[in-house]
Amino acid sequence: MTELELKYGCNPNQKPARIYINKGSLPIEVLNGKPGYINFLDAFNGWQLVKELKEATGMPAAASFKHVSPAGAAVGEPLDDILQQIFFVPSKDISPLACAYARARGADRMSSYGDWISLSDKCDLDTAKLIAAEVSDGVIAPDYDDDALALLKTKRKGTYNIVKIDKDYVPEEMEVKQVFGIYFEQARNNVKIDREMLKNIVTEQKELPESAVRDLIISLITLKYTQSNSVCYAFGGQAIGIGAGQQSRVHCTRLAGNKADNFFLRQHPKVLELPFLDDIARPNRDNAIDVYISADYEDVIGDDVWRNTFKVKPEPLTAEEKKAFLSKINGVSLGSDAFFPFSDNIERAAKSGVSYIAQPGGSIRDDLVIEACNKYGMVMAFTGVRLFHH
Repeated sequence: MTELELKYGCNPNQKPARIYINKGSLPIEVLNGKPGYINFLDAFNGWQLVKELKEATGMPAAASFKHVSPAGAAVGEPLDDILQQIFFVPSKDISPLACAYARARGADRMSSYGDWISLSDKCDLDTAKLIAAEVSDGVIAPDYDDDALALLKTKRKGTYNIVKIDKDYVPEEMEVKQVFGIYFEQARNNVKIDREMLKNIVTEQKELPESAVRDLIISLITLKYTQSNSVCYAFGGQAIGIGAGQQSRVHCTRLAGNKADNFFLRQHPKVLELPFLDDIARPNRDNAIDVYISADYEDVIGDDVWRNTFKVKPEPLTAEEKKAFLSKINGVSLGSDAFFPFSDNIERAAKSGVSYIAQPGGSIRDDLVIEACNKYGMVMAFTGVRLFHH
């Protein structure tokens, strides 16, 4: 048995704490810092997610995790001019892994604040430079280029958490956890998510373009490591809205849909042209954008706040302008970790430009859900596989 002592568990009062393995050696090496209990929960869930994304798509992948659910996940599709701007990336000419990280971190910047990063491939300098500019707790990857590691070791006054994982490590088939002194044991969820899972199309519309296949796979693999109930919207090679841990399916769909809407609204010309002060901190800028998009900012941000944020006070983004901008969005993919019990989920998804859906099926109201999809011309596949994660 090998073990690693931790500072404490989920909370400072939960001592002692450790991670350990009964057979062989721990598949990780801490290269810098001292990761904690929650850090490793995020790291191991995130590593599985990006490893599976890489295997399913053949592309480098990255994930941003907070409190054992992803805030973002993506593959290394190139960035266009607008994505470069809204992700605050200095250049589009960066490695595929850096593109994947920029997308994962940029999908929901508010939720990703102070995240844990997971990378499917060896961390290069391009990726390390992006990580160095953001607020995060740590990173896990199968390896690090020397210059990337040297840069990351300077982060957080030298205390940044950097973990290397054995990419060939395969866990035992059975997994065990303990709750209230009682042991739970189950077979690991080794279901393989790929295009074969999308063959059972139940709607009138049958055509799934390759971009939708990619995005539905991203959505489903993301859901496999998201606390249930969960729903994930994906577009352009990345998750753009994740609703996690909700007791009601439609609340997942609304929460994730609102995040997806914000992702697109950040590309509105008024948002792209917000006159921020040159020295504003990234978290303050991100918070101001979120407030500007999601609320009547004049009622939320006082005069003293906007003066410390903008060079001049910006014109509001009206409800009518938001509705008009979002009405042009289409081609979004949506995955659900369990069946949709009512068609209200489809009605909400339609408002966020969803054209493609993957869900297990099996509800007594499947016919009503299919009918709603047909009304909007959506393509829906029944995967037959539930993806609960707890």
